[in-house]
Amino acid sequence: MPTTTVENEKSLNEECGIFGIWNDQKAAELTFYGLHALQHRGQEGAGIVAKQADGRLWQERGLGLLSEVFSDPRRMLNLTGEAAIGHVRYATAGNHGIENIQPFMVNFSDMQIALAHNGNITNAQTLKQELEDEGAIFQSSSDTEILLHLIRRSKAPTFDEKLKEALLRLRGGFAFILLTPNAMYAALDPHGFRPFVIGRLPEAGGYVVASETAALETVRAEFLQDVQPGELIRFDNAGMHLSKYTEQTTLNIDAMEYVYFARPDSNIYGVNVHRARKRMGEAIATEQPVDADMVVGVPNSSLSAAMGYAEKAQLPNEMGLVKNQYIARSFIEPTQERRERAVRMKLSAVPAIVAGQRVILVDDSIVRGTTSKYIIKMLRDAGASEVHVRIASPAFKYPSFYGVDMQTTDELMAAHYSKDEMCDIIGADSLEFLSVEGLVTSIDLPYQGAGNGLTTAYFDGHYPSPVYDYQDSLAELAAANIVTFDPEP
Repeated sequence: MPTTTVENEKSLNEECGIFGIWNDQKAAELTFYGLHALQHRGQEGAGIVAKQADGRLWQERGLGLLSEVFSDPRRMLNLTGEAAIGHVRYATAGNHGIENIQPFMVNFSDMQIALAHNGNITNAQTLKQELEDEGAIFQSSSDTEILLHLIRRSKAPTFDEKLKEALLRLRGGFAFILLTPNAMYAALDPHGFRPFVIGRLPEAGGYVVASETAALETVRAEFLQDVQPGELIRFDNAGMHLSKYTEQTTLNIDAMEYVYFARPDSNIYGVNVHRARKRMGEAIATEQPVDADMVVGVPNSSLSAAMGYAEKAQLPNEMGLVKNQYIARSFIEPTQERRERAVRMKLSAVPAIVAGQRVILVDDSIVRGTTSKYIIKMLRDAGASEVHVRIASPAFKYPSFYGVDMQTTDELMAAHYSKDEMCDIIGADSLEFLSVEGLVTSIDLPYQGAGNGLTTAYFDGHYPSPVYDYQDSLAELAAANIVTFDPEP
């Protein structure tokens, strides 16, 4: 069973954010700003590769936040030219060393390639073993590097065909940006698990690719279109060229992008994230009402859902919790007293607001439950008479394999406890989750293909794409009656 100590507390983490520009004199500078808008998608490392005026690629990368990696102004001065790609990283595959910080860059005898990746390749272990048996030597422990080896081993006559052949070997969720001296490429997996968009700069007419539309807004690029599942798009001096490397595609965008990961000002396949979250709050208020005096959202990703809940329930939406924006994202402290103090440094309850009140605490999800437990305790210490928890998504009880750092059930409280047991552990007066149907309806994706266009595997166990190297671990969990799952669509 999972423990509920803060040493083991683990929030949901997206793998990374990617950004690229073709044909702009300030490509590297704009890439820096674009990555800053995507910093929420990865805080462990950052990097930029630029195509210099002489056609050579130059790389700058490091561990830490974007502002830390590029705190020395000389690093940006090294990045000149009219094309650049960048990456902010949170690891779901590979260790945390500098060798895994992207974009990767390789210098072959006849060309250079840089590569940035968002997602998780579910057959990476199998492919890596196959490539090593053929003599490949890997410089990192990241699954991203596999694509470079596959490209180099291809016998296809052109680079574009080599890339398409390599992409066909991959399984799982992936969005790639590649940069060569001659072109920039954007590729998305056949299920479109991760968001990926294209924009156009207003003056020089350069092209932008990014993980979210919020990054386009930051560099004042006009949104053109979402990259579609199975697409490979080339940007070169002749413009933008659309193609597909496979026709076997369906849209299965990760529902957690709408619930938690994406910025509220981003749009994903035509759906604004803030509005979707607000509808989730309205839906849980309809499905699971409770008598109370006020609604309090957990800052920051739950504030939209709290707004929707309060409006639907006709209750005040109060700032009963305040987040310190200047505290690092995680703490691991050696004593119970210091652990509790660390949590209070990040989040504070407001006694003047919650004292004597029956509070509905709205959050986007529960992973281990430790954070929920501390927040509820803070509200009670601040004088709240009741705390009713409403989660604006279904219970997260199945592993994730498409680019979210939850690949076992060890971190998932809902995989091991009933709803009543969870309520008792976190110390709430009541606990309820949004239904899967309510989530799908709230997102309201305008999709006309097979299914509903979403991946809800974390909540219902329906994986739209086989998980390959993880299949045995899922089967073991099912055999032990820890989870049940349907590995096929």
